[in-house]
Amino acid sequence: MPIYEFQCKKCGQRSEQLCKMSETGKDMVCPRCGERGLQRLISAFACPGVKGGQDGCSGCKGGNCSGCH
Repeated sequence: MPIYEFQCKKCGQRSEQLCKMSETGKDMVCPRCGERGLQRLISAFACPGVKGGQDGCSGCKGGNCSGCH
């Protein structure tokens, strides 16, 4: 199962949940305020460059750090 990020519509709290791909968040409860109905967010993901991360920035040895992307 993938990990998805959800946000509470009431208090704005973000949380990560291990759940099915079909989970929308409508029945989930906010861990901070208890509000029911979280919004599933679109999460960014990391992927190495075409040459296995070697064509990224020049600011780090591996060329694929999270500091410049």
